Amino acid sequence: LLQAQLNNLNAEQFKIKIAAGDIQIVDVRTEQEFETTHIKNAIHINYFEDDFWDKIEQLDKSKISLIYCRSGRRSIRVCTLMKNGGFDADKIFNLRGGMIEWMEQEGETV
Repeated sequence: LLQAQLNNLNAEQFKIKIAAGDIQIVDVRTEQEFETTHIKNAIHINYFEDDFWDKIEQLDKSKISLIYCRSGRRSIRVCTLMKNGGFDADKIFNLRGGMIEWMEQEGETV
């Protein structure tokens, strides 16, 4: 239900947004997940850390935010929190399927 209220992109659409520039890519997975693999130039903000929201609030609200996690579940929550927390809903995008879909698009497995 939350996902239907968000801007969801598949991996190919996510790449197009990245290529367009003037964006911030936010990886909300754990440290271990991030160290294993991540999208180039991603900002790491662990969803499970106590200071998670403080770090999210430090993001540039004027830029497009591309949010992802492993499967898309945490990123859906983060996009919803950002939307409800004062970020422009038109500038928040969720990677549907998360790194699992991203890696499949790249021909790799997670």
